[in-house]
Amino acid sequence: MCLAIPARVVDINGNKAKVDFGEGIMREVDVTLVNVKVGEYVLVHAGYAIQVLSPDEAEETIKLWNELLEFEKQQPKMR
Repeated sequence: MCLAIPARVVDINGNKAKVDFGEGIMREVDVTLVNVKVGEYVLVHAGYAIQVLSPDEAEETIKLWNELLEFEKQQPKMR
């Protein structure tokens, strides 16, 4: 299964951007495939920004991710 995670662009330097995944998680990703500006949101997969998201799409996706992560925390650990 492939996953793409939403992140907010905080800085762009050429084809690389520093993105914020939230909770202090910052990474550098390749933005060659998208036309993005600082402050916009992107979906990131395997180190590449693959799509620009509207703020509403990004907020809804982040909300769903947080719900999924919270659900996962509540599940018993499998051995």
